[in-house]
Amino acid sequence: FHFFPPVEQFWHPKRPISHEQSSTTRGHFSASWAHEAPSPKPENAVTIAVSTRVLFRTEREQKVFERHGVEEYLRYQIQHENEPFAPGPAFPFVKALEAVNSRLRQLYPQSEELFDIVLVTYNHAHVGIRLINTINHHNLFIERFCMTGGSSPIGYLAAWHTDLYLSADAQKVREALAEGIAVATVFMPEKQTEVSESQLRVAFDGDAVLFSDESERIFKAHGLDKFFEHERQNEDTLLDHGPLKGFLEALGKLQKKFYAKGQRLDCPIRTYLVTARSAASSGLRALKTLRAWGLEIDEALFLAGAPKGPMLEKIRPHIYFDDQMFHVEGAAEMGTIAAHVPYGVAQKRQAGK
Repeated sequence: FHFFPPVEQFWHPKRPISHEQSSTTRGHFSASWAHEAPSPKPENAVTIAVSTRVLFRTEREQKVFERHGVEEYLRYQIQHENEPFAPGPAFPFVKALEAVNSRLRQLYPQSEELFDIVLVTYNHAHVGIRLINTINHHNLFIERFCMTGGSSPIGYLAAWHTDLYLSADAQKVREALAEGIAVATVFMPEKQTEVSESQLRVAFDGDAVLFSDESERIFKAHGLDKFFEHERQNEDTLLDHGPLKGFLEALGKLQKKFYAKGQRLDCPIRTYLVTARSAASSGLRALKTLRAWGLEIDEALFLAGAPKGPMLEKIRPHIYFDDQMFHVEGAAEMGTIAAHVPYGVAQKRQAGK
């Protein structure tokens, strides 16, 4: 489980999430059936970009690159191109996306409102053969690749209409965040909790993830009592949006497609708010903001400062997003795939450690 020194970033939303967006991957079906269904247009999809290093385990290959350079690395990849990579930390998340797509295809055969997965890698195109062999080996349906040959992929993410980018590269995550892209750095825990294969579960922190860091700034600067006072005084004032609000919105649109078919209780997408806020003293503003945005959270856990790891162990999400490494570490220690969102005032404190 590796850590990095986060740097303060300010998130500037440049591309609002369109209510017409949808997605591409097809989940849990035979490959022959999958290829009969055309990929949706990127502008109609809920596009999830994942890096090779979070979808698969590539530590051995990374060591070859670091010790021997790019030419030896390419030779190694070609020599081993028939050996599939093992699943990485984002693999269960991607499989769950495909399971949702399978259900959506059954209910809406002609719809392009699906998850569309783009594999993003710094690799040279020569490595593409091994990646394709790996994808076929694991029965994934990923048709869109972005292989940049060592160049930064950040400029391509907007062209893909990316709704979420998951990477292991903290610097690239900060670059993407500065471009207004919903993004997080994914970590591999030492142990990994089993997760559902039929229901996608996504858990979010509140402040500096779904919401802005406005309230967190009050807490950091003036303490808990002033924070509570500020929240009470602003109970009916909506919080501004944070970097992952658009991704929750995209999940909500897909959930409503299941609700429209009478499948609310059997929906294959479930969302969670897991926040250190207290319910009575500061929870109202968070819930009123979500309601005003037209967003539903299936479960809201107000922990009043209690550790998040044990709650996440019970939820068993495919991924949990938080802006503070303390909570990311705590979640990972309990076996949760946790992702760090380097946004907001907490990054100043972490960078200064």
